[in-house]
Amino acid sequence: MALKEVNDTVKERIDLLEDFTGQKTRENTKTTVRSINLIYFAQVANVVGSGALTRDIAATVGDSSNSVWYTQTLAIFTAILGIPVSQAADLWGRKIFLVILTTCGFIGSLIIAHANSPCLAITGFAVTGISYGAQPLLHAIVSEVFARKYRPWAQSSVNVAASLGAIMGLLVGGAVTRNENHVGFRVYWYIVAGLYAFATISVQLLYSPPPRAWQLVYSFQGKLRRLDWLGYGFLTPALVLFCMSLTWIQNPYSWTDAHVSVTFIIGLCFAVGLVAHETMVKRDGMFHHRLFKDRNFPLALGCIFVEGMVFFCANDYFAFQVSMFFSQDSLITGAHYSVAFAALGISATLSGLWCSKTKAVRVPTIAAFFSFVVFNILMTTISTETTTSHIWAFPIFLGLGLGMCLPSLVTAAHFATPQELVAIASGLMISLRSLGGSVGLAVYSAVFHHGFSSSLGPKIADAVLPLGFPSKELPQLISAFVSNNETAIKLIDGISPEIIKAGHEGLLDAYRVGFRGVWVTTASISFVAVIAASFLHNPTDNFTAEVDAPIVIVTEAEEEMQGSTVTLARMS
Repeated sequence: MALKEVNDTVKERIDLLEDFTGQKTRENTKTTVRSINLIYFAQVANVVGSGALTRDIAATVGDSSNSVWYTQTLAIFTAILGIPVSQAADLWGRKIFLVILTTCGFIGSLIIAHANSPCLAITGFAVTGISYGAQPLLHAIVSEVFARKYRPWAQSSVNVAASLGAIMGLLVGGAVTRNENHVGFRVYWYIVAGLYAFATISVQLLYSPPPRAWQLVYSFQGKLRRLDWLGYGFLTPALVLFCMSLTWIQNPYSWTDAHVSVTFIIGLCFAVGLVAHETMVKRDGMFHHRLFKDRNFPLALGCIFVEGMVFFCANDYFAFQVSMFFSQDSLITGAHYSVAFAALGISATLSGLWCSKTKAVRVPTIAAFFSFVVFNILMTTISTETTTSHIWAFPIFLGLGLGMCLPSLVTAAHFATPQELVAIASGLMISLRSLGGSVGLAVYSAVFHHGFSSSLGPKIADAVLPLGFPSKELPQLISAFVSNNETAIKLIDGISPEIIKAGHEGLLDAYRVGFRGVWVTTASISFVAVIAASFLHNPTDNFTAEVDAPIVIVTEAEEEMQGSTVTLARMS
């Protein structure tokens, strides 16, 4: 009888402990995900603004030729910082990096809001770019705190936060810069600064993870020794110089100019050194060799590189083209682009649930890149016959692809890597995504400027010369159209309202050629990714109820309760 009473007591205390711990874990997990998603919300609002409000910033601070660096700077910093921060977070914990780096987003946003020169604006974006070093941790944390079978859904929650941040950014950004109110961008970045501040405070107060194993095992000096310092020394100049050289192509230098060729060659040498170091010297460094045992991981890296190219292409060129051909109203332009992010949120939710239910990642990835192909092909068809209703519909395909792509690829990458390397895997994924965006921006800039500049003269000449405009005045007319100097246009000899209208149509035709080259390039790259994604395999066996890093802190009282329960169990 006494033994039965002891067993009953043991069972009751075990049930009580499990219920208490399970409830606390669920509450902490939900709180953690909310705070993580707030950071993503702020980051996406910042990056979307950098693309959608580029022309407003340039019109206020001057020098539009450097405006490509607003978004490019964010992409470069994400690519550079993602891997080192991910490695360090395994040693010192996630929270300290989330708080410090997100604070940099707040500071950088204030710098942008106060910028009165192109250099200061770029500096502001560089400081906010530091906050993107924490982005891989956001993906790693939501994967670690949920059961493995829910990872696609967890990753989709991040995408939903991103879609909401983008929609807010586009609509608010469009509203504050409406009716040529270019200085309204300052108000926008004050809002972004507030978002960063709120996200920082939320993470500080709401995210309280237990210490990780490596935090406790290694001393401070031991942690420093585990970092891949030589690898960072190769990685940073390789990425910066490589991206700088590509960005300078056709803007303002030619392919053969020393600014481009020498910078590219030096960056390439550092890249070769990085490959040699990580292959032969540091097998457990940034590119830990255990990461590449499953083919899904390198395939996911390649695919997410392309996804980065697609996203940054749309982020910089969709709103630009809409504002050129369909609406000068910045709010309407933002609303057009926000359709993509509304579709993204819906697509992410449905695809995340579908992946968790079917335990599949290949089909949604293929569907995502096929959707990108469709979107880019549709954008190449834009002509004088294209209506506004088409522009409302085209972004849906972009959003569907973005919503399906990231959750499935990150899930595939995480399941393909050992549990203790999830953070560094996330770092590589996000860094490759940003590198794809950085390379894409440089390639698109070169393609756009080549197509535009090579067709500008012929298009305007074909439009105005048949109307009797003197050919000797053609260079002056072209220059005035490019600079949008209406006063100078009216002072040109032989000008007339009919010629001005025809010349403007020629200018728009040249822009169409430039935009078409960008969309054709992106469609071709997306099709290659469709083929690559077909080689992914579905990690069915990994969709288990195991939680890699549950968010629960065991107090002394709980430890005492657990210890006494174990003692009773042994007595029985």
